[in-house]
Amino acid sequence: MLTGPTRDGVADQNAMRSDLLAAVPNLWAFAYSLTHNTASADDLVQDTLVKAWASRDHFKLGTNFRAWLFTILRNQFYSLQRNRRREVEDVEGVYSNRLLISPPEQGVRLDLQDLQKALMTLPPMQREALLLVKAQGLSYQEAARVCGCAVGSVKSRVHRARRHLEELLAIRSPDDIGQDGVTKAVLRAAA
Repeated sequence: MLTGPTRDGVADQNAMRSDLLAAVPNLWAFAYSLTHNTASADDLVQDTLVKAWASRDHFKLGTNFRAWLFTILRNQFYSLQRNRRREVEDVEGVYSNRLLISPPEQGVRLDLQDLQKALMTLPPMQREALLLVKAQGLSYQEAARVCGCAVGSVKSRVHRARRHLEELLAIRSPDDIGQDGVTKAVLRAAA
């Protein structure tokens, strides 16, 4: 056992290797009592041995070596349990077979910038009528009162503004607008 003094207080590697091998049956029994699974117990013991070997400089001579190993094993087991709580069991591969995709967002921003630039090219009266009716949701009658003109004039201005925007933005059908369903739904509702 690792009890005698050694150079710089660090355990002798040969003695530690022998003590690790001698502790394997007891470690495995303890691991199996925690996991109730042969393969899991094997993995837990192996992880414990690897951690103990990597941390051999931290073992304090004169303390109980087996207790140190059991502590490492126990801590490793509880760490794995904590991590497994966040995992989702997917025996049939339902979740792993799904494609996890997120549509790019920069296209929507660029489309909005293009629309803003195109709006600024409209004559002010057309832009005003279009924004009052389509963006603000006013009726043609309400927009006519705001603009101080006839209802027919507002309808004409909105129609010309929409045609001009469609031409500038190369829109031939509702499918040409926006990549995401939300944008398309809003634009279809506004049409």
